[in-house]
Amino acid sequence: MGFLSKLRAGLGKTRDALMGGIESVMRSFVKIDEDFLDELEEILITSDVGVGASEEIIEELRERIRDDRIKTREDTMAALREIISGMIGESEPLKLDTVPSVILVIGVNGAGKTTSVG
Repeated sequence: MGFLSKLRAGLGKTRDALMGGIESVMRSFVKIDEDFLDELEEILITSDVGVGASEEIIEELRERIRDDRIKTREDTMAALREIISGMIGESEPLKLDTVPSVILVIGVNGAGKTTSVG
């Protein structure tokens, strides 16, 4: 297995851990309510999204559900994708002008962070 294959596989694990949990929550809830949002927030936190970011995502999703009158799982998932994409934003080039420079690599356990950095 080459480097790019290992990197792709590691990133796939991160994606699958997050999306698998979200899809599970989407399937298990009939109604988009506070219990659903609490469960979704827990999935985000346990998928290493972080407490602050998870709270921000859920709060914005809550507002969209209320303002746009979202009722379906599909619309909820679409709104969630938009919120997360908006938070990630456009990539910027690395600025390694300082010595030493620090690069933070994040991902779920077992996703291949150490292998990728090595």
